[in-house]
Amino acid sequence: MDAASANATTLLVLLALSVVLLVVHILLQGNFATKERGLEWNAGPRDGDNEPKSALAGRSARASKNFQETYPAFIGLLLAMILTGDTSGLGLLGGWVWLIARIVYIPLYLGGVAYVRSLVWVVSLLGLLLMMIGLFL
Repeated sequence: MDAASANATTLLVLLALSVVLLVVHILLQGNFATKERGLEWNAGPRDGDNEPKSALAGRSARASKNFQETYPAFIGLLLAMILTGDTSGLGLLGGWVWLIARIVYIPLYLGGVAYVRSLVWVVSLLGLLLMMIGLFL
């Protein structure tokens, strides 16, 4: 297997892992909301006020929303890298930086850790920036 093919495979692994992270967000959010509101609420139409009341339910919902704000950019950049055959080290590094930062972000947000959480968010944006720069090099 040549280096370009190995990097393309790595990009696909990044894409698959990002989907796993999306599912983790969905499961965390659903789990905390169901613990708070009960199985009947979860199985029902969820009419009315659906805002979580507990700290963990609220944080998991906000962390998921925050993830979903940058996820389309990650997917777009990753697919652009795959389609253009860009397997540069910079773009690949950026993809891993984004994914790892987004993983680290979850326990920091759930734990209510201020400032460090924001710093990790900035690192995830730097990962996206590296991916974008990698496309132009």
